[in-house]
Amino acid sequence: MHKANPDAKNVLGESLEPCSLKPLTGYYRDGTCFSGSDNPGYHAVCIYATKEFLAYSKKVGNDLSTPIPEYNFAGVKEGQSWCLSGPRFVEAVKNGMAPHIFIHATHERMLELIDLETLKKYAIDL
Repeated sequence: MHKANPDAKNVLGESLEPCSLKPLTGYYRDGTCFSGSDNPGYHAVCIYATKEFLAYSKKVGNDLSTPIPEYNFAGVKEGQSWCLSGPRFVEAVKNGMAPHIFIHATHERMLELIDLETLKKYAIDL
């Protein structure tokens, strides 16, 4: 298992905060949305999952809510936090379906995909 990077920064240039320990999220399953160069999907944005967003995500081919036991994945439930793929978040913004995010737990690598002002519009922890 990847160890959380203590030097990781969020999009505000501060220390990256954990996104979710239960369920354990992140590309590296370390609870953070740290996104290294070996993470081509940019799982860097910490979202707050709503029933509406989970239904939308499933409809566009990214089923986050269905459990996959063989991958020890219980499925994301309404009210939980989860590290979402950056391109999926950008797509949701364009479709008017973006979820709220925890900006302090969103890795700085997201700034390669979307601007800070847009991220701030969805932040519920500012």
